[in-house]
Amino acid sequence: MVRPHPERRPRSARLLAGLAVGAVLLAGCGAPDAPTPRFSGDFTEFPLSAGAQLIAPPEEPPPATETSACAAHASLRPGTPSLGGTLGDIRARGTVVVAVDQNTNLFSFRDPTTGALTGFGVDLAREVARDLLGDPTKVEFRPLGTDDGAEMLAHRDADMVVRPVALPCEAPQDLAFSAVYLEASRRLVVRHGSGISEPADLARRRVCTHHDPASVSALSRIAPKATILAVPDWDDCLMALQQRQVDAIAGAAVLAGLVAQDPNLEIVGPETDSAEYAIGVAPGNDDLVRFVNGTLERLRTDGTWTVLYDRWLSSLGPAPGPPVPQYQD
Repeated sequence: MVRPHPERRPRSARLLAGLAVGAVLLAGCGAPDAPTPRFSGDFTEFPLSAGAQLIAPPEEPPPATETSACAAHASLRPGTPSLGGTLGDIRARGTVVVAVDQNTNLFSFRDPTTGALTGFGVDLAREVARDLLGDPTKVEFRPLGTDDGAEMLAHRDADMVVRPVALPCEAPQDLAFSAVYLEASRRLVVRHGSGISEPADLARRRVCTHHDPASVSALSRIAPKATILAVPDWDDCLMALQQRQVDAIAGAAVLAGLVAQDPNLEIVGPETDSAEYAIGVAPGNDDLVRFVNGTLERLRTDGTWTVLYDRWLSSLGPAPGPPVPQYQD
């Protein structure tokens, strides 16, 4: 019988030792513990702009027989300019002071290159200065806040207000108006591929518009099942649409300036009721109202109105022609 070598362990011992070493190696090469998840905070929607108001649709939509048109807005007929009164004060001062919204693209905005105010409404004001003072540059533009400008006119901080806000059906008592210088159909601005093509598609969706009574009332009428986001500035609507806080913007003349700022947007929908725009003047300044209406009459007859429309608002469609003025006298 051969005796085992004294320095050689039995096979079973060697096997157990190998298994022990393997277990140690496996333990050392094991997968690391899963990382502890980290949280940076809860997701929240972008805040709405200052002064924004959400208006829920009524439980019962208004009856379909409700009229959608206002009575035609009538102003004072152009007359012979007086030597005194408001016109005399402006001539003595040497400038026409005009309050404008400075943030509405293509209507009244600052050119990003020159910093100068420009746009359809700005050009209208310059034409009044051309006729009254003989120089279209004799205009002092003052920034208009989120109100309708009545306070500025009452405190004589401005002679006129030119802003792209539709006339209400019932004229306010604290403003007088020129004849209508622009009519535009109310339509929608949406993102490309939104699936929205008409007001009926706005049911149970959120739609932005200006907070003036005419715009809110019109949107409630054409899209009675939509939730309305009413804001003090049209640019707030653009931002809300870009941030997907709303599905569409409802408006009229201002829509051209909105789509010009974002190639991902388009104007859609049939032409619904029209919005009317006029120049605001302090009540009692009838001489200025008549003079402004004389300038608007010239713009209609000499072709200047069409030139201005083609320059600034052609994305709304071909020039429809200047509106026919309505006078109360």
